[in-house]
Amino acid sequence: MTGEARENKLMQPAVIYARVSSVAQMQKGHGLGSQETRCREFARMKGYEVAEVFCDEAVSGGIIDRPGMLAMLSYLKKNKRTAHVVLIDDISRLARDMKAHLDLRDAIAAAGGRLESPSIEFGEDSDSILVENLLASVSQHQRQKNAEQTRNRMRARVQNGYWPFISCIGFKHIHSPGQGKVLVRDEPLASIIQEGLEGYASGRFASQAEVKRFFESFPAFPKNRYGVVRNQHVTDILTKPLYAGYVEAPDWGVSLRKGQHEGLISFETFERIQKRLKDGARTPARPDLNADFPLRGAIACACCERPLTGSWSKSKTGDRHAYYMCFNRACAERGKSIRRDQIEGEFAALLEDLTPAPTLFELVRALVKHGWEQRLAQAHAFAKTFARDIQKLEKQIDALLERIVEATNPTVINAYETKIAKLEREKLVLEEKRLTSGNPRGRFEDMFELAMRFLSNPSKLWVSGSHAHRRLVLKLTFADRLSYCRKSGFRTPEMTLPFKALVSFREGENVMAEREGFEPSIRF
Repeated sequence: MTGEARENKLMQPAVIYARVSSVAQMQKGHGLGSQETRCREFARMKGYEVAEVFCDEAVSGGIIDRPGMLAMLSYLKKNKRTAHVVLIDDISRLARDMKAHLDLRDAIAAAGGRLESPSIEFGEDSDSILVENLLASVSQHQRQKNAEQTRNRMRARVQNGYWPFISCIGFKHIHSPGQGKVLVRDEPLASIIQEGLEGYASGRFASQAEVKRFFESFPAFPKNRYGVVRNQHVTDILTKPLYAGYVEAPDWGVSLRKGQHEGLISFETFERIQKRLKDGARTPARPDLNADFPLRGAIACACCERPLTGSWSKSKTGDRHAYYMCFNRACAERGKSIRRDQIEGEFAALLEDLTPAPTLFELVRALVKHGWEQRLAQAHAFAKTFARDIQKLEKQIDALLERIVEATNPTVINAYETKIAKLEREKLVLEEKRLTSGNPRGRFEDMFELAMRFLSNPSKLWVSGSHAHRRLVLKLTFADRLSYCRKSGFRTPEMTLPFKALVSFREGENVMAEREGFEPSIRF
């Protein structure tokens, strides 16, 4: 055996443990590499041979169960026959919590390890233990102080209308001079979420399940490994005031307030969403809706008024055929199938009948534009009304605050606080209306172009083939289920107001007004 081999055999084996609590520490040069370098230099000075290096990246010093620490303890136990030195750069790298420090100290000793560091000399005498405990206590205080300062800074940011937390889907943080990190729209997700929120508020989407399916139809929307959007993500999007341009932190005592970012929807729209969530969806979405049977759930049997269902049937030759039918046991039409091509062809013809003549449509377009201009002229007067309403709410809030000061019953105080919170939300809605009154989001042509194109020819959107578009046509065109008779076809449908007005114009439902009630009172 050579002298070098004998020397290596006699060298004390050692392991290095390094930890950083954030990625920022690595970027600033206080990362795992610098800790390992310092420990290796200390090992050479002491004549130790480094056998393994164990690291924990972005792990808090206040917890014990860390992957790197657990792996090191397991290694020490497997090699317990040979005592190992455990090298750490500083006492704070082991733990930043007094209890965690003592527990890890005992665990390392039980696994056959001995702590050493270039920053502190560990010992078993009373003085060494006192110094070690003092340093561990100081490290814990620094961790708690850092957390407290970070929490206070984040709370102050929320109070000033900023969002200091992780950005939500549809937003991203950018650095703004003099403002720090500010939320901005993250396209195309922002536009997708905006359409989903406005669709749920308007009733286009009858339930959260429909909003979920709408999000899943976009490849860009984040999904889990099964290609599904989590239900909790949909709930968060529907209930976070962040999407309306407002911020709050109830756990830190920060009430709802206007944010420094632009919302995807108005606060009034957000409040409509909350009301719908509270009241519950009135028309729950069917789970079996699909592109094969777009009329499923939208047409009813004329005999029993129960919804018709759709299904596939296989013939003797093996060909598959699509049918609609009624499955109500008490119905005389039960089980009598209707070919899908027949009923959907009649529906397409029904939509064609709703298409107004070009001259009539231009007249309606002119009337709508005239109404738009009138409402725009009235908006400035509405702004003054909103300002007066805001003053009334502020007086009510001040009166309730005075009552809270005088009240001693906790139940009464809670009732007053609940009422104040409700009035504050009403005030925010009115303030938003006051600021936006008289300031349209765009020109009439830009805002109503899509709606006018739909009114001019609803069948065009239907024949596009998109399942989502077809469901939209059904909701926007007909106010209720369409009644269908197997022998005579569709009954007279109940249309929505725009199409009802167009039909009345087209059919000329105009009669001479009676003179009764005027002077002289004469009936024709």
